[in-house]
Amino acid sequence: MSLPSTCLSALSLPFASATLPPLGPLPVRPSSVVLPPVGRSSVPSAIARQWAAGILLAAISLAVPVLPPVATADAQTPPTPPGRQIGTVKEVSPGKLTITTDAGAKISVAVVDGARVLQIAPGSTDLKTAQSIALEDIEPGDRVLVSGHLDAPDAFTASRVILMKSTDISKKREAEQEDWQRRGTGGLVSAVDPAANTLTLTARGKKITVTTTAATIYRRYADGSVKYEDARPGTLAEIQPGDQLRVRGEKDEDGNSIKADEIVSGSFKNLAGTIASIDVAAGTLTLKDLASKKTYSIKVTANSNVRELPADAAARFAARARAGQTGASSAPAGAAPPAAAEHPGSAAAGGDLSQLVNRLPQGSLAQLHAGDAVMVVASKAGAGSVSLTAVTLLSGVEPILAATPKGEASMTLSPWNFGGATDGGGM
Repeated sequence: MSLPSTCLSALSLPFASATLPPLGPLPVRPSSVVLPPVGRSSVPSAIARQWAAGILLAAISLAVPVLPPVATADAQTPPTPPGRQIGTVKEVSPGKLTITTDAGAKISVAVVDGARVLQIAPGSTDLKTAQSIALEDIEPGDRVLVSGHLDAPDAFTASRVILMKSTDISKKREAEQEDWQRRGTGGLVSAVDPAANTLTLTARGKKITVTTTAATIYRRYADGSVKYEDARPGTLAEIQPGDQLRVRGEKDEDGNSIKADEIVSGSFKNLAGTIASIDVAAGTLTLKDLASKKTYSIKVTANSNVRELPADAAARFAARARAGQTGASSAPAGAAPPAAAEHPGSAAAGGDLSQLVNRLPQGSLAQLHAGDAVMVVASKAGAGSVSLTAVTLLSGVEPILAATPKGEASMTLSPWNFGGATDGGGM
């Protein structure tokens, strides 16, 4: 029986790496399952019909990395049909599982005698290679899809259990990370052509044409969220000039175009300036941005990356920023900007900065004070909102800002977390 790949991949969701490789060298990356009954089953036929009818809906709403299929821009995640539950195993006891669903609910699952317990590999699109295992072989941390009927909001009776082992999911994520590093690139979106199914990406001083197909998977960060697991299925129509984007796919020989297998995008703001005020208890600060001269309110959450740049690193990056400005100002009028790889004050230096930031120890808002210079990558709280949520907040950047007194974006941070840790940072 063949199923949409996003169905079974939903089991992998919580294990989707919170990081994707860097934007130049930068790259960042994201499903659920409604499985139709296999063979004879004790599941009532009405539930079986519900199950089958929900396959496509589940594929859209619960997809992960590999990222889910295209959904409508304003699509809302539908409720889980009563005939199935997907979640992470917390406890295992004879004839019983306790799981936490993807919606955060804790459910006690009674597994009936004779229930089929099947293990599948991450990435499976059908049950042809599923292996029968014993219930006691399930371990906390494994991902399961249980089918049967809901007895109460916190109680479920299962006649079939399909699982992916957490260790297998982790190995698959590692392989995907390597693929993002090898075939991924990223930058700022400069143009989008929905009619031609293309977009133009500016990365390290060059223009890259990104071609999308019906098979391209899109993922979009949720408004106000810095968690990658909160990212939802997206569409090409949602991507706008100025968005930050990561793409994975096949590149041509000169690197000027890429056929996209997978795209992750978000609308982020890069700010740099001095802290006007700070409220540690409320987890907020106000920042006057050098470039726009506007004052922004920024929320710092437990998932925000708060880092302090060492003085020697700050001096080194400041020198790069000055060198980049000197190279740009000496170029003839109308000349193309120097290539990033050759001029360290350009986007490549920004990529280096983002990678360094990810290796720095986590700090806290309590370490900051009014008057401190900071660089911030923030996500918008919603349309028309002046409030932002910090993805990354970097202090110790006074030398860098002094080298770019007008707030020019010769060096910016990426929103992506590059290091493989899962403690926040937007990825």
